[in-house]
Parts: sequence; structure tokens; C-alpha cells
Amino acid sequence: MRSTCSLYIDAGYLLASAATRITGTSLRSGIHVEYAPLISSLVDAAEARSGLPVLRVHWYDSARDGIPDCQQERIGELPKVKLRLGRFGYTGEQKGVDIRIGLDLVAHARNGASDVFFLVSGDDDLTEAVEEAQVHGVQVVLLAVPTVGGKPHGVSRHLIRAADELDSIDGAAVDAAVMKVDRQPVPAPAPVPAPRTPAVAAARPTARTPLDVATAAHPPAAPRPSSVLAYSVSTGSPAQAQRGYEDVDRDDLIDEVVLRVLTSFRESATPAGLQELQNAKPSIPRDIDRALLLDASDVMQRYDLDERIRYRLRARFWEKYDES
Repeated sequence: MRSTCSLYIDAGYLLASAATRITGTSLRSGIHVEYAPLISSLVDAAEARSGLPVLRVHWYDSARDGIPDCQQERIGELPKVKLRLGRFGYTGEQKGVDIRIGLDLVAHARNGASDVFFLVSGDDDLTEAVEEAQVHGVQVVLLAVPTVGGKPHGVSRHLIRAADELDSIDGAAVDAAVMKVDRQPVPAPAPVPAPRTPAVAAARPTARTPLDVATAAHPPAAPRPSSVLAYSVSTGSPAQAQRGYEDVDRDDLIDEVVLRVLTSFRESATPAGLQELQNAKPSIPRDIDRALLLDASDVMQRYDLDERIRYRLRARFWEKYDES
């Protein structure tokens, strides 16, 4: 049997990292991707790196109820590409993607499908699967998306230690296939002048009653403005908003992340998308919420964010939204 190599691509990692490289945030709606040349560049890199032909490309992504959308169907129709889909959970997180990757790595290694596996991912949860695949004599090489500074983006240290090697995708290939979405702002409609109305004669003063005098002396208190607690379905109870935050020093990082995501969304969203965000308040759409969590995890160097940070991110998103 001829020796081959195989590619295992975690689309969530690839696109979030590429978006971060291009726009500064992992929000996937902020970029336009030419998938055919991007996948072709990964195939070329794997074949050049291993000296072996690619047997197959496995593309892992999430889909609503596991049903591919139009773009995913087109990806699955590309030569040698096998589409492998997980699903979105109730709170918008990916479900089943890392499990599918791990199971495939181990099963394909056990069956001797290829000699070298190239894994495009940074997920810590794949560490044990990589080690199990290596038991069956397979080399596992990580391919990471480089940052603008040339460093591998978002790869778990445990995963790096488990893999045989860590290499980076050609940054120029990413830049050629991934473009920032920059929609021009829709001009505001010209104000319509109000129709002129005839002047109304001033009303004759009426006598003041005792009640009027008392009201003038002690006016009623102004109504207190109602507040809307901003949280998504996975944030936790509103009572968390009243608790003190121990991570006050992280507020600057949280604001930095929120502003980057909000700016990227506003620059790339259609008018319908902007209105959809407004209508969703106080919940946060799935793609924006995922970008907030990924970016915060990246800048804080934390794989898991505790509930206080998650709540703060979501609350600050709407606060910054209302400020701008």
C-alpha cells in the first residue's frame, strides 16, 4: 500500500485564528474566506512537509442540528474533502467536534490509513487522542495558524507536548484566502420637515386649587429608570451582577476584547444583522458570544473562563454597545 498523509482540520480553530490574524478578533462573520484555495494551500503544505501525497482532508465544523449549510455543502464537494459535522449546543457552544476528531485520529491510526497525520487545531481536549494515535505508529504534526508576529496562535501547551512536531501554516496563504469584510455604512435618511401647524391662542389662566399648591411645594419623585440586565442563556443568575469581582485587574482586558468584537461586528454586519442584534437584546447571538469567549481566553491565557469573567464579558458588551 502506498504511503500517504492525511489532514484533520478543526474549522473552528482555523477560521477563528485566521480572523484574529486579519481583523484582530476571532469573530468569523468579520471575514470572507475563499475555501478552495485555503484548503489547497493546506494540502500543498502537508505534501511538501511530509513528501507524501494527501489521502484525504477531513473538515470538522458545527452545524445546526448537524445539517450542513450551503457553504459547508460546497466544502464537502471539494476533491478529497470529507465533511464531518458536530452540532451547536443549547448555549451556542460546539458539541461533538473534538470527539469526532479524536475518534477519527485513533480509528485511522489503528487501521493504518496514513503514515503522517497533520492536525490543524489547538484544542487541549485532543491531547489524549494524539497520544493514542501515536501508539499505532503514526506521526502527528500540528499545523498552527501564525499570528501577525509569526507565532503559532492558540495552541494548547499540552497538545504541543503530545504532538511529534509543531509547524505553522504559511501566513501569506492565509492572507490570500481570508479577507476582512468591510461594509460601507448605510447613510441615514434625510430628515423630513415637520408640517407647520397654526398657532394656538394662549389659554387663559385658571384659578389654582389647594391641591395644585401642595403639588408645587412637594413635587412627586421622578420615576427611576428601569435597568435591563444583560446576559445570555449560559451566563448564570442575575444575582451574579451584584457580587464583587475579584478580577478587577482584568476589566481593561475585558473592555479591550469587547470593543474589538463589537467594532468588527459593526464593520461587517448588514443593516439586517445590526437590527437582529438589537432585537436579541439582552441575549447575545451565538457567533458573537463565541468570539468574546475565545478572544478573552486568548488574551488572558486561560483555557477555561470562570463564570464571573463570562458574565462580565457579556454585561460589558451591552454596556459598550449602549455607549457607542
